[in-house]
Amino acid sequence: MEPTQTGFIAKLTRVKTLKSDLLETRLNRCLGLVDLAFLGMGSMLGSGLYVLTGTVAKDTAGPAVIICYLIAGFASALAAFSYAEFGARVPKAGSSYVYTYVTMGELIAFIIGWEVILEYLVGSASVARAWSAYLDTLLNHRISNFVYEHITGGPIDVPFLAEYPDLFAILVVAVVNTFVALGANVSAKFYSSCTAINLFVILFVFVVGMIYAEPSNWSLPGAGFAPFGISGIMAGAAPCFYAYVGFDAITTTGEESKNPAKHIPRALAIALIVATLSYVSVSASVTLMVPYYDIDPEAALPAAFDTLNLQWAKYISGIGAIFGITSSLTTFSFALPRCFYAMASDGLLFSKLATLHPKSKVPIVATLLSGCLVAILAVIFDQNALVEFLSIGTLLAYTVVAGCVIAIRYNPQFKGLKRENAEGTHGDVSPADFGRLKKRFRFLTFLDRIRPGFVATTATMILIVLLFLTALMTVRASNAIVQRQAWAIILLVLMLVLIILSLSAICIHHQNTTPLNSKVPFVPFLPALGIFINFILMVNLDYVTWIRFGVWITLGMTLYFTYGIRHSNENRTVEVLDNAINLPSENSISQDDVPLIQGNMTEGDPQPTSNNLTYGSTTVNQTLD
Repeated sequence: MEPTQTGFIAKLTRVKTLKSDLLETRLNRCLGLVDLAFLGMGSMLGSGLYVLTGTVAKDTAGPAVIICYLIAGFASALAAFSYAEFGARVPKAGSSYVYTYVTMGELIAFIIGWEVILEYLVGSASVARAWSAYLDTLLNHRISNFVYEHITGGPIDVPFLAEYPDLFAILVVAVVNTFVALGANVSAKFYSSCTAINLFVILFVFVVGMIYAEPSNWSLPGAGFAPFGISGIMAGAAPCFYAYVGFDAITTTGEESKNPAKHIPRALAIALIVATLSYVSVSASVTLMVPYYDIDPEAALPAAFDTLNLQWAKYISGIGAIFGITSSLTTFSFALPRCFYAMASDGLLFSKLATLHPKSKVPIVATLLSGCLVAILAVIFDQNALVEFLSIGTLLAYTVVAGCVIAIRYNPQFKGLKRENAEGTHGDVSPADFGRLKKRFRFLTFLDRIRPGFVATTATMILIVLLFLTALMTVRASNAIVQRQAWAIILLVLMLVLIILSLSAICIHHQNTTPLNSKVPFVPFLPALGIFINFILMVNLDYVTWIRFGVWITLGMTLYFTYGIRHSNENRTVEVLDNAINLPSENSISQDDVPLIQGNMTEGDPQPTSNNLTYGSTTVNQTLD
């Protein structure tokens, strides 16, 4: 009998097989709600608060930087809804990578996992460089001047590269990664302490800023509150999104949280609320204390206090910035190895990256590799180039997770981790109707005959494409739309009609109403809105950022097709089942392979004696002897 052939497309679309016990893990479950909330706050309240605020206020949006943060925060909140639902469904390390793997298939999951790695790599490097730059500013540029004088002979004038090799950033990365390598408990205590000090300083800055506020700075002649107009606000919102990058670090702790189904959604909400209030408070304080054009983009707060001759306040804010940026770097460095670990555990990256330290239960090889890569990026690249590169990868990950929420909500089979004491509670919808047409639409017989969940998933993919095209047109052809040019209006109306049809095709099906600790409201409309806002922010990024993004994706695809597709755990499951079909003897299957087969069967399932044996996303049509 010939071995079963799964096909190339089936390999790309196979989904991750989850174990029956979703809480089983090799990592150490030691983090509580407070730890997770501080992890999210620490990742967001770092260089974005102390460095990016000044840059966007001076060069892009003026005092309207406040609105930029609110727009970026709203987009992040929409994404956080999706992460909260998946965190309740699938308590696994890997964040959006795992969420995509269990819904969209292996290829898309690898792309998203590769982008999550990019997010934390670039995020860590950017924060490390911001740490060094901030300290350099407080020391009157003694660090950079020393490098210019003794190493480079002056600033390096090459696009996207730093003006000088930031050697001090290497030391910062090494110290922080040492704490991370000591274990989740040690890391949590370290970043929580730094974040607590940072929050106190933020409150101090707001109080002092309001005392010395000058309201006329928001209504300067010829400038006003938004001197760069709506376009400046939208352009500023994209880099401001960087400030919120990192809240998804909470979801990388799915295998280290004591109660992930409850704590992850709650920690996400707490972290985002505190971060938004902090950004608005600090932005208001800075732009009210000094005119936007006098803001120092490298150290906005100390320079503002210096202008007002408040030397004591300058040093307090400087200390807060150092602690805040340290906390941010620690949380990024904490999350990055977990992403390597998740992909390596699934066989998509080299297995050594899944090696755990026997005592600390930390992915030690991944931690060491992460530190080396971050240090290299921090030494070489310019801060602004890192920020834009970070935004595009993060926005893509948020977009795909939102799409996954729509697809999985209409999936009749996927359940995940149920809410406690919620067995059998599915509302008015029977589990047999999940993903099927609602009764009043059963007259659409051509849809009723299609496998439940397929139409909604297909419509979701089409919806994502349409939303991207609409966002692209809204931004790039905005003048034609405002001028009511016929071609632009017709194309825009056509897009809107197709979007409505796609949403309708989704809504006429029953949702999977399995009870969870957290669910996105108003599906599919709220996730669709989040996807559209993400695309608006993405198309506002520079085309060079898209080119660098394409290069990174190309590198990832090369790695996947040369290594990941062959070493995937799901590929091994297929091979084991092939052997089970073709060699039915009791001695033909090793004891190590038995769990892989049993993992797809539950007690009481009928034994397969004929065709249609399903594993992953592939069905074997084979008669068993």
